[in-house]
Amino acid sequence: MVRDRRRGQQMRGWIRGLAVIALAAVVASCGGGGGQHPQGIPPQFGDARPHPWYGRTPAGYEVHGIDVSRWQGNIDWYAVATGGVSFAWIKATEGGDVADPMFRTNWEGARRAGLPRGAYHYYYFCRTAQEQAEWFIRNVPAERGALPPVLDMEWTHTSRTCPGRPSPEWIRTEAEIFLSLLTRYYGQRPVVYTTVDFFRDNEMWRLNGVEFWLRSVAGHPQQVYPGHDWTFWQYTGTGLARGVTGEVDLNAFGGSHRQWLRWLALRSQ
Repeated sequence: MVRDRRRGQQMRGWIRGLAVIALAAVVASCGGGGGQHPQGIPPQFGDARPHPWYGRTPAGYEVHGIDVSRWQGNIDWYAVATGGVSFAWIKATEGGDVADPMFRTNWEGARRAGLPRGAYHYYYFCRTAQEQAEWFIRNVPAERGALPPVLDMEWTHTSRTCPGRPSPEWIRTEAEIFLSLLTRYYGQRPVVYTTVDFFRDNEMWRLNGVEFWLRSVAGHPQQVYPGHDWTFWQYTGTGLARGVTGEVDLNAFGGSHRQWLRWLALRSQ
């Protein structure tokens, strides 16, 4: 995720964020079960650098989750599971030879806490889709009840080893190869995570049969991705959640709690 390109910054704003957590706790304790947090963040969470939301805010959604990688350090998954988080996506792999060193710890910790979780792969444009799919499969078990895998595709301009910018046609072809290989192995078509510029530049909506997880930290997806469907919305990269030290990405599922349960029943492996 974009979070991985901000290495070492997860503690920035933590002290300021404690005040946000305190405020969130007050709001939650005052009976705001379905209420709107003043900053548009659900009351069980906080944000180190809150955005002034207008229109439909993240707090308007019933189901929220986090995505994590090594940069969140040791996570108290029991605290996460009892702190308003309904799902988690955990970084597993990157490219064709990089495995997140915290993946297995996080994978097992979330399972023991009873939290629905899935794994994501950060795409590297200088390895083939087949190599990357095979690497993901080597590192991520096919487990009953796991969420679908996620393919994370975004521009990597700051990469020292692979700063290139392939054509939209090449990117969509490689994405389809990766998606097909993982679908065959896990029995579920992966979700695709991407960012505003990558989605637009590569016309990612042309991929067939894909559910999107879209990043939009300064506006509702309906405003930022007009006319396009989405299933998950990453609404901040500076969130604060119980059980996680420092900042963490927060995400909303685009339906009701009842729809979430139906989605889980259909899309869990």
